[in-house]
Amino acid sequence: MAVQRQLVVFDFDWSMADNDTDRWVFEVNAPDVRRWIEDNEGTIQFTDLIAQALRDAHARGVTRAQLEHALRTMPFHPAMVRAITTLHAARKTTFFCLSNANSVYIDTILKDKGLAAMFTEIVTNPAEWAPSGLLALRRRVDPSGPQHACAVGCSPNMCKGDELDAFYTRHAPTYDRVVYVGDGSNDFCPALRLRSQDMLLCRTFGGLHKRIARDGGLKCQVKYWTGAWEVEEIFNKL
Repeated sequence: MAVQRQLVVFDFDWSMADNDTDRWVFEVNAPDVRRWIEDNEGTIQFTDLIAQALRDAHARGVTRAQLEHALRTMPFHPAMVRAITTLHAARKTTFFCLSNANSVYIDTILKDKGLAAMFTEIVTNPAEWAPSGLLALRRRVDPSGPQHACAVGCSPNMCKGDELDAFYTRHAPTYDRVVYVGDGSNDFCPALRLRSQDMLLCRTFGGLHKRIARDGGLKCQVKYWTGAWEVEEIFNKL
């Protein structure tokens, strides 16, 4: 099939980046808050949990500069930078980031790696710096408004499948091929919406490969990877 119009969709934590932003910033700056996240995960909606963790860290003096430094030093493989940069230079590929992290974390890291301008859209949870230095985080789907109706298992803050479909609508006509890079169980819903000509790059740790093994139902081609150098290999053949 001749591909003239291609879309690459990236999850962020453990997919584009080589760690998890929500946990990393506390591991670096406030390990006791990181432990609190571990102890309370599953009892509070995760975006709300991280918003509270940010408030707690701010109250004890963790600064904006400290959070930004942690983000810039979080592991991000040079092969991933090369993979995105090289494929973007070929000019037939649109890049879209679809993540349950937040806008400040992703923007900070992509700018630091020189990748920000290569992404047409970033859809994630909104966050902004308050004058006090607090990073104020909220869900993409406001808990006080209409909720998504996902039955696959997406978190209340966002249905990634719905967000992918909405991106297609905003950027019609359809793409000849979609390549989705993900690792977590929340990437299963959008993966179910990929077509036979599309490709899922599933990282071998995280919940996505377990959902695929357990539930199946994908129409797309699936390629498994562990290190970013393998994504670079695949991208170089696209």
